[in-house]
Amino acid sequence: MLRRLVAGLAAAVLVAEAAVLVLVHVVLGRTTANQSMSIAGSDPVVMSRVTFGLGVAIGAFLLLCAVLLAVAGLRDRPPGRFARFVLAAAAVTHALLGALSVGLVGWGAFAATMLVFCLLVLSLTLYERRPGAELRPTSP
Repeated sequence: MLRRLVAGLAAAVLVAEAAVLVLVHVVLGRTTANQSMSIAGSDPVVMSRVTFGLGVAIGAFLLLCAVLLAVAGLRDRPPGRFARFVLAAAAVTHALLGALSVGLVGWGAFAATMLVFCLLVLSLTLYERRPGAELRPTSP
């Protein structure tokens, strides 16, 4: 029961985080385009499009993580190899962003990032090892 709850909560939090990050990137992209801002002679149109693209990429990655967690929670089975890799990458990313956010944004952003990090790690570690998944020695 706890595994399903944690996986569902983590999926919901990741969907909300994806929406917020996409919104932030849209605002940043529009601001860059409207202000004709340039950094060291960079084209403002290119900067705006790259910002939109990065927002879509981050949102898609977080939505993929949310779908993988939702599937694991609905089936009440541990995530597969690909899903574990993607979720571990998301956890590492959140840990690094948490370390950066405490200095750049503040303790509130750190707490929010660490909440997502903890949900990801907990959803990966709550499932027991399957009996048939033990490591077997390879024959020479």
